[in-house]
Amino acid sequence: MSSTMTAAVLHGAKTIKIEPQPMPALKPGMVRLRVRRAGICGSDLHYFEHGYCAAFVPTRPFILGHEFTADVAEVADGVESVRTGTRVTVNPARSCGFCEYCKAGRPNLCRKIIMLGSASTKPPTDGAFAEFVSVRADQCHALPASMDDGLGAMMEPFAVALQAVKRAGNISGKRVLVAGGGPIGLLVAMTARTFGAAPVALSDIVAARRDMAQKLGADIGLDPSAKNLAEQVRELTGDGFDVIFEASGARPALRQAFDLVRPGGTIVQIGTIGTEDVPLPANLLMNREINFIGSMRYGDVFDEAIRLVATKRIDLRTLITGVLPLADAGEAMRQAGDKSLALKVQIQIAKD
Repeated sequence: MSSTMTAAVLHGAKTIKIEPQPMPALKPGMVRLRVRRAGICGSDLHYFEHGYCAAFVPTRPFILGHEFTADVAEVADGVESVRTGTRVTVNPARSCGFCEYCKAGRPNLCRKIIMLGSASTKPPTDGAFAEFVSVRADQCHALPASMDDGLGAMMEPFAVALQAVKRAGNISGKRVLVAGGGPIGLLVAMTARTFGAAPVALSDIVAARRDMAQKLGADIGLDPSAKNLAEQVRELTGDGFDVIFEASGARPALRQAFDLVRPGGTIVQIGTIGTEDVPLPANLLMNREINFIGSMRYGDVFDEAIRLVATKRIDLRTLITGVLPLADAGEAMRQAGDKSLALKVQIQIAKD
């Protein structure tokens, strides 16, 4: 195997270069993967557009990407859980496996997580916009032959949505609002509908995203800036929504959620709202007994996500709005940043 590979390397805001990089090391307990298809996430876009993501500032050029399908190209000595040639998707957040959070079944809260394609570590951890990437064997989840590479690369964002819906508890028959019509918000709306929520509404300031939500199964699209929004919500729900998923990462959307949730209802925070504190209506939280909880990435939900898609309980294909080759990674990022047209843009890296 060659000592180098081709990768799309982020050198700063708006600057991605296709260039050779060292082949990722194959350390004990790890596998080397040949990447087939990789999706562009909102965090990838933030790195591309600004050169950083929230508090994470790269200390060197690095490779983005953490949503992907790959073939197992090589396994380290002693690895028996994964076989060469297996097609997999990957949980890109490598937890330590030993802390109290990991042992309690909450690895997404591990304080020592290493995230692919992220500057949360110093130096940054390279990701999947490359021909090869190395991960720990237990991060791999085998894909059925019936699931194509595009859907396999959707398992990571779907896992985010699935984790959020599960954090809300039993939502069957509950009145649900999703704030934010980006890929994660749409996935949450679709997942909530699959789990029996009714009605399911989605709010977004972009009309095209409200329309898309209804095409994907949401009952109604709401404009959060509409002057008669409160009246629309009363007609739809009475006292307000049972559950609101805040998936936009916008401060006004989070504040508005406290006005639109019913007494005793639940707000699940999924969107990332920068690094500064956000003022919240503590009196409403108290006197209406609102449950305000967070949802961070995903717990142990990848295999469940794969089963739901493989059995066609949920169809994610419509969310894939573009596929470009690795050589055009910069253009793929620009297309993904067009909120009026793009949902999930993916990069084709290897072919059969």
